[in-house]
Amino acid sequence: MIYIYHDYGGTHTTALAAAYHLKQLPQSERTLTSEEILNVKYFNRLTKEDFGKLIFHGNDEDGNSVYTIGRKRNKLVVPGLKELTLLLQNKFHFNEKIVFSNTSPTVPIVMSFGGFFSRGLKIDFIGVPLLVKGAKQCRDNVYRLVENTKQVGKTSFNENVITLENEMYK
Repeated sequence: MIYIYHDYGGTHTTALAAAYHLKQLPQSERTLTSEEILNVKYFNRLTKEDFGKLIFHGNDEDGNSVYTIGRKRNKLVVPGLKELTLLLQNKFHFNEKIVFSNTSPTVPIVMSFGGFFSRGLKIDFIGVPLLVKGAKQCRDNVYRLVENTKQVGKTSFNENVITLENEMYK
């Protein structure tokens, strides 16, 4: 199975989701420390050149691959990837299940501003503290989103490509 977490930039909530999925962050309900957040692989490190690229984060305890992608405002990226996957599955007869999970609903406004200052304007001394504050605010929602994504992946037997919009985490 392949899990792909996606959102606008692909470097904040997606990185946190991948880290939770791979058990690189504490699975408890405690607040993350600033150091834990800033040490997440790819957190606030991707650039505009990375938009649209699938970033591999690792394999989970079940051997499933975990990726992230920043799609910008383009709502057609995931449907396009889904159609390409279905075409390849049909043509080459492979049955690898792929789960696309949108982390955008978990993004608090403070994280959006932090990303704008840090990634957009390159003003890290303003942006990074806002990003850390936002990551602490959305920790529970991101964790629950990941747990739900994994559960859907394990229990959806009829579909080879699953798209989760995750609106319940707003």
